[in-house]
Amino acid sequence: MLTPTTLPAAAVAPAQLEPGHSLWGDAWRRLRKNRLAVAGGAVLLTLGFLCAFGPLFSQSYQEQNLDLGAVAPSAAHWLGTDTLGRDLFARILYGGRISIMVGLVATFVALAIGVVYGAVAGFFGGNTDRVMMRIVDIMYALPFTIFVILLMVFFGRNIVLLFVAIGAVEWLTMARIVRGQILSIKKMEFIEAARSLGFGKRRIIFRHMIPNVLGPIIVYTTLTIPAVMLLEAFLSFLGLGVQPPMSSWGVLIKDGAEKMEEFWWLLVFPGTAFSLTLFSLNFLGDGLRDALDVRSAKD
Repeated sequence: MLTPTTLPAAAVAPAQLEPGHSLWGDAWRRLRKNRLAVAGGAVLLTLGFLCAFGPLFSQSYQEQNLDLGAVAPSAAHWLGTDTLGRDLFARILYGGRISIMVGLVATFVALAIGVVYGAVAGFFGGNTDRVMMRIVDIMYALPFTIFVILLMVFFGRNIVLLFVAIGAVEWLTMARIVRGQILSIKKMEFIEAARSLGFGKRRIIFRHMIPNVLGPIIVYTTLTIPAVMLLEAFLSFLGLGVQPPMSSWGVLIKDGAEKMEEFWWLLVFPGTAFSLTLFSLNFLGDGLRDALDVRSAKD
C-alpha cells in the first residue's frame, strides 16, 4: 500500500499543478496583447467620459454670442466658436452624447431583434427557417437609407423614433450571423442532453444556445455601433436626423462642411472626434474577433 511518502509528487503537491483557464480568461489575455484594440478601448473610454461629464463643467452648448460670431481656437474657446458664437468644444461634447446614444440604443434594438430572430430560425430549421430567411433576403433588397427616411418622414422627426428606425434596419446581418452559429451547435451533445432532459424550446434557445454564441454577437456589436453612427450622421447631413437646438456630430459636420472654406475648425474638430470614435470601435472589434477566436489560442 502506498504511503504519503511514496505518493507521486503531483498527488502530494496539487498547488504545483498549472491552473486551468476559461475561454473568457484566455480571450482577455489575448485582447490585452493587441495594442490597437487596447488603444481603441482607451480612446472610447476617454471620449465617453468627456461626453458624459464634460458638458456639466463646460460652457453651455446653446449659449449664443452674436457679437462674437465665429472665431478661431483661443484660450477662451479651445476649439473656437460657430457662426452664432456658440462654444464649439461644448457642442462637440454634447453632440457626442447624442451620437453615442444613437449608436448604443439603435444597436441594442438591432440586437434584440436580430439575435432572437436568427436563433429561432436556426433552431426550428426546415420551412420555418426558409420563410424567415427569405423575409431577411427581401428586406436586404430594400434600400436601407430610403427606408429609414420614409420612417422618419411618416412618424415625424423624433429622436426616440430615430433610434428605433435605425435599429429596425440594422438587425438583418445579426440575424444571419446568429442563425449560422445556431445551426453549427444545434446538434451538439449538450443541446441533445437538454432535449433529453425535457427542457422546453424557449429554455434551450435562451439558456443554452444564445449564451454559447455570445462571442460573435459581441464582435459584431462593436462593428454595428460605428455603422449606426455613420447612418445617423448621414441622416443629419440630409437634415433628417437630430433637430435644433439639439446637436450631434453629424449635424456639426454638416454645418462645418457648409462653411469649411471660411471657418475650417467647424469641420476639422467634429470630424476628428467622429473619426477617432469610428476607428477605435473598429480596432476594438477586430481585437475582440481575434481574441474570441479559439483557433488562435496557443497551447
